[in-house]
Amino acid sequence: MEIKKKQFKYRGQEVEELKGLGVREFAKLLPSRQRRTVLRAKGKDSRNKKIRTHKRDLVVVPQMIGMKLQIYNGRNFIPIEVIPEMLGHKFGEFAPTRARIQHSKAGVGATKGSRAKSKK
Repeated sequence: MEIKKKQFKYRGQEVEELKGLGVREFAKLLPSRQRRTVLRAKGKDSRNKKIRTHKRDLVVVPQMIGMKLQIYNGRNFIPIEVIPEMLGHKFGEFAPTRARIQHSKAGVGATKGSRAKSKK
């Protein structure tokens, strides 16, 4: 029995087909908000450089697949490698600005049982 790896498709087109499209043709496949953002963006091709950016509102397009980026989250740069599943999403989605909260046990006086102990 042979297991086939599922090929990633975006709106019915494979990644190789998408890479062949220009930015304007790819924009036709995006939802309206991302389409507007992509069409208004100024594009530069800088594949060989390590890219550090503060622009969290840029939309991932097929020409970016395989690039290694560092996206600023307000405190430091988060390293990201662009994969096909990121198409159509914004950079900010991959560099969260708030850390996950890790709660520890309750402190003295935080519960009714520990309130009596704190008065002694």
